[in-house]
Amino acid sequence: MTAPAPVRTSVVICVYTEDRWDDIAAAVESVRGQRRPPYELILVVDHNPDLHLRLKREHPDAVVVENAHERGLSGGKNTGVEIARGDVVAFLDDDAVAEPGWLAAFETGFADPAVAGVGGLTRPLWAAGRRPRWFPEEFDWTVGCTYRGMPVERAPIRNVMGGNAAFRREVVGGVGGFSTGIGRNVQGRRSRPLGCEETEFCIRLTQRRPGAVLLFEPDAAIGHKVSAERSRFAYFRARCYAEGLSKAIVTRSVGAGDGLSSERGYTFRTLPLGVLRGLGDAVRGDLAGLGRAGAIVVGLTWTTWGYLVGGLRLRRRS
Repeated sequence: MTAPAPVRTSVVICVYTEDRWDDIAAAVESVRGQRRPPYELILVVDHNPDLHLRLKREHPDAVVVENAHERGLSGGKNTGVEIARGDVVAFLDDDAVAEPGWLAAFETGFADPAVAGVGGLTRPLWAAGRRPRWFPEEFDWTVGCTYRGMPVERAPIRNVMGGNAAFRREVVGGVGGFSTGIGRNVQGRRSRPLGCEETEFCIRLTQRRPGAVLLFEPDAAIGHKVSAERSRFAYFRARCYAEGLSKAIVTRSVGAGDGLSSERGYTFRTLPLGVLRGLGDAVRGDLAGLGRAGAIVVGLTWTTWGYLVGGLRLRRRS
């Protein structure tokens, strides 16, 4: 019996600013240090000619290209997929570092032909060296990380998190790629911290390809850097509001049934348990538990408000 051919994985890192030069270098080195090397490394530069030229000089072994589509993360990902030659395309955030077994774990997940995409475990790397005491693990998604309420073992999931994910290349193009109408189409410090492009993509994928499986694989682990700015409560609140706005766009695209299927369990089970856990911690002497419980309430409130505002805006436009 002939052994199956090894999976060829193209790694795509989307970049946009020289301010993250050291972070980009760390991300690239983490890919080069994989126990199972990538088939190719692709750096997609988001409409920044100076950064494009600098990266081409610094990383001659990588494929360095400019975003051929609309400015933003979705356009960058679509560009990467279009030029990739691997069977699988893996995405890594430009401010993240992959553990040495990252790609090997992804490729193991694709041993099942029904698996169309695999998402990994993303741990926060706090700029201060530790988590703010008020910051609840249930809201680690606000800083692009795996959060309490997600599976802790390999399991099917509705959607992956975009900064640590891999898809079969033919699947991405086959369902139309990532939507440029969702997410951070204007990257930079003044842009609203929108998201959900990978959520909409994953739901659209499974709607158009019934039977396709998306898998959470905790062994595909990365560390994601969390800046001091994103550790502040003001960012937390803004990110929650932006998530609500984004979810309104997602549900308009794929329907509320699929668009909010995971959120229902999260809202009515995970978050109440988180509040109780925080209050219990406070009773046991950890007064920061009150802050975590309060942050959960504020986070849910602002996300819900964003969703309602976003839905109203969409209805007015239609």
